[in-house]
Amino acid sequence: MGSLLPPPRRRTRAWALGLGIPFLAGLVALTLTPSRVEQRLPNLLDLVLSTAHRLGWASLDFTRLEILANVFVFVPVGILAFVLIPRPVWGFAFLVGPAISIGIEVFQRLVLPHRAATVSDVIANSTGATIGVVLAVLSTLLVAVLSGPSPSRRLEAS
Repeated sequence: MGSLLPPPRRRTRAWALGLGIPFLAGLVALTLTPSRVEQRLPNLLDLVLSTAHRLGWASLDFTRLEILANVFVFVPVGILAFVLIPRPVWGFAFLVGPAISIGIEVFQRLVLPHRAATVSDVIANSTGATIGVVLAVLSTLLVAVLSGPSPSRRLEAS
């Protein structure tokens, strides 16, 4: 399967690092600080919920919104893991999101006991990271198919 997944270009990895480092710093600030999001940004949460209700999603409440946010915030983690992990062991990208999520939840439990460290957060975060890896794999395969065989494959076929 590794041969089907060409390694990312240097420029792709540079962009991943350039965008990924600030993203991960934001993730740390979001998850490993004493204040909860609903305390720091109550107006934003109210705005999201009221907009969703106006658009007909009446069943969206804070709990469901929190789960969705946990899923969506970890999609980039999966994408970054896939781009940055060497191709021969790219399957380990599926473990990065759950490992980071477990680390966050353990830290919250031990150091920030007023934060809610839950298994459901690990499941939601892991789901988001898995979605990110799958999206990255599919997009890599699509690009490989659309761009045709690489020069090295053409030489092997001759």
